[in-house]
Amino acid sequence: MNKQVELKNKRIIASKHVKLGEKNRMGQTYTDINDIFYNSEQTPNFMTGSEVIREAIKRASVGTSVAYPITPQSEAAALIGEIYAEGYLDEYFRGESEFAVMGQCAGASFGGHRVFTTTAGPGTLRAMENFPMWAGSRLPIQVCVTCRGINSPLSIQPDTLEMHYLLETGMLVWHAETAQDLYDFILKGFIVAEQPDVHVPIAVCCDGFFVTHTKDTVDLSPLDKCLTPYDPYRNPQPVMDMETAPIRMMRDPFVMKSNYISYATHASWQQEIKAAVERSRKHTIPLLDGLIDEENIDREILIVGSGTAVSQSREAIRLLEAEGIKVGLVKIKTIRPFPYEEIRQATKNAKHIFVPEFNVAGWLAREIKANIPDNERVYVGPHVAGGMTMPSEVIVEEIKKHLGMEVASRGTLG
Repeated sequence: MNKQVELKNKRIIASKHVKLGEKNRMGQTYTDINDIFYNSEQTPNFMTGSEVIREAIKRASVGTSVAYPITPQSEAAALIGEIYAEGYLDEYFRGESEFAVMGQCAGASFGGHRVFTTTAGPGTLRAMENFPMWAGSRLPIQVCVTCRGINSPLSIQPDTLEMHYLLETGMLVWHAETAQDLYDFILKGFIVAEQPDVHVPIAVCCDGFFVTHTKDTVDLSPLDKCLTPYDPYRNPQPVMDMETAPIRMMRDPFVMKSNYISYATHASWQQEIKAAVERSRKHTIPLLDGLIDEENIDREILIVGSGTAVSQSREAIRLLEAEGIKVGLVKIKTIRPFPYEEIRQATKNAKHIFVPEFNVAGWLAREIKANIPDNERVYVGPHVAGGMTMPSEVIVEEIKKHLGMEVASRGTLG
């Protein structure tokens, strides 16, 4: 296929924003998302994931960012404070707690700003009540979740258990494998979340430390181009302004009318939020080039994963190939919306499906088992928890043991 045709096929609908082509106070030109990624030279830079978050926000036309320190997202929040001082954001301040931060983000979004914040682990859980409130209020706020352990005894190491808690909040949930994914997902996430037929919040997740604190080569779009600003009047419900009462849908509390009205309203509204998440597919697929990536899915053995478990799986597959064991790979990029049909098609010929995860619950394996026929093919694991790394050799050993192959003794792993 001709490259230009291929790029055109990936495009989301072109922007018709009134400020398209104008310059902001930093001298950046408001540019269509397609032109930022597909018609602009991408320059390689060697940086940490935290620095990548800073670079994405420089180009995101963010109005407000509210911060509260919690490892491992504190560095990213501090770097956003630095670019606020340079003039890239309108408002930036530290909240009193993670819960307060998310409430303040809601206020800024109700007021018409594009809003970005970061959190991690126990901070995500402390803020949890706000996330379904964001979704129910149709606020397209973006939170970058730099996943870490949430359990006692305390751990600051990577663990994706908190993502499990986010799955039914009504938010979009994307999972970045690499710093490049993180950069791309942040910028593209704003565009998808703010579509009028979507207009729900988005959690762009990455595995803390593995992504945030390690350096990688990342292709950055030109700094002189930035996203078009958020237009609050593309909101599918009344905007809070000088002519519209604040949070109009709650001006007359349903519970004061009748239980029947309350139940019916909440049931229909929650269905609408889920429908909005599903409608995001048509916007997400062209920007992310699909909800999943596939490699050698015709093989009988498949690994299906998300986040940095995919990176570890790539090396495990290389090690298995050296022993003559052929394994395919499916990388899941979005957890909400979940790629139901894509996973069914990608795994239809597999006899053994392994789902490595950085959490003890195995929530991704549950999602897959609930979705595909003959789900006894799914091996729930291997998985580690509490911030443990998952050496590729562990994935290799689990696969070989499950297949009845001999493995070398490795002490407690044997």
